[in-house]
Amino acid sequence: MNDVTIKAQTIPKPPSKLKHMLTFVLLMLLFWGSSVQVEASFSKLVSGFPNMMDLLKEMVPPDWSYFSTITSAMLDTIRMAIIGTTLGAILAVPLALLAASNVFSSVFLYGPVRFLLNLIRTIPDLLLAAIFVAIFGIGPLPGILALTFFSVGIVAKLLYESIESIDQGPLEAMTAVGANKVQWIVYAVIPQVAAHFVSYVLYTFEVNVRAAAVLGLVGAGGIGLYYDRTLGFLQYQQTASIIIYTLIVVLIIDYISTVLREKLL
Repeated sequence: MNDVTIKAQTIPKPPSKLKHMLTFVLLMLLFWGSSVQVEASFSKLVSGFPNMMDLLKEMVPPDWSYFSTITSAMLDTIRMAIIGTTLGAILAVPLALLAASNVFSSVFLYGPVRFLLNLIRTIPDLLLAAIFVAIFGIGPLPGILALTFFSVGIVAKLLYESIESIDQGPLEAMTAVGANKVQWIVYAVIPQVAAHFVSYVLYTFEVNVRAAAVLGLVGAGGIGLYYDRTLGFLQYQQTASIIIYTLIVVLIIDYISTVLREKLL
């Protein structure tokens, strides 16, 4: 009976209805307060809905012949995403190892690295692209550099969190037999996170293809240049063609990445 009593006492009680109600009220207050501060309202959405429908009508039917014009720009967008993701993934590996507290236990080492990664993720990719355009001029290079920094922030963050959750048994065993830090990382850490790393890189590549498609709005090359051009000249049928083309490419890449991740994990 004592064991039954102890087990009954350790079972957590479900949250009360009052707690659920208070949480719901708090969320609604935050939602309402945020809407008031940014002057957003359903009435504005409803009043602008006819304009949205007018824009969609002007996009139909898409200019299918425009596909041949934007194919080279779309290929440039994919190339930018490939280069940016690859460079970012390479740079992310040492940063993730330095940021993992179970690899380097000194807070004076992993603390600054985590702060750097937070700083990189704080800056939007469009702002990075605009900065690099101001430095290097219009073209794909600013877009590649922006995607590289963006990739470092995502991959390193996900990777060091995976490293911190690995099985500590192999690490302790290698430490017991006198393995140095490099051997420790190569033979105990990397094998446990390699599949996750590839998955993170594939996910980042998908995101980068979408991001690269709009970096051209600030002059960073790729298909975004055509977005800017067609919208500026009110050529909405051609804009619709770009959107459809981008959607097809993204869906294909997403399918391939999903298949690869399923085989790896």
